Amino acid sequence: MLDREGYRPNVGIIITNDRNEVFWGKRVHEHSWQFPQGGIKPGESPEAAMYRELMEEVGLLPHHVKIIGRTRDWLRYDVPTHWIKREWRGSYKGQKQIWYLLRLTGRETDVHLRATHHPEFDAWRWHQYWAPVDEVIEFKRSVYLNALHELSRFLHELPSWTDFVQARQNYDDKYLLTE
Repeated sequence: MLDREGYRPNVGIIITNDRNEVFWGKRVHEHSWQFPQGGIKPGESPEAAMYRELMEEVGLLPHHVKIIGRTRDWLRYDVPTHWIKREWRGSYKGQKQIWYLLRLTGRETDVHLRATHHPEFDAWRWHQYWAPVDEVIEFKRSVYLNALHELSRFLHELPSWTDFVQARQNYDDKYLLTE
């Protein structure tokens, strides 16, 4: 299902723990990491899609999480042409996403990456809130930054993106450039 502009409706999911770290999943048989995400089926609300994708990709049920916030509007990214299946070229541009910020209220042991027969992730870890911006595949970076920035207002005691970048630069200057 594509909208008139060629974007597939989708949800993105940012799961946080009580230290404001985020769930970071490693895609099956790949060396790439990302947040859980997935398509919205026809007639399905974004929230219903979020809960379905949460169960399918992470094995968490609604009682394991609490919705803290969501983006006000769709965030879009274009998929590079060489990543698009040949039969979709010309009509498909990319994804438009509503992002949800969740707090894990269950236990870490509730995470079950093999909840379905087609798992998306084969490993996961907690990561600093802003770190995924630098680590996700390039064409998703601006959406990740925009989603994290918009949703950061729901979290307390979280460094800003600017503070995170400055701290990383100070670390690099001190430890990496002295070798």
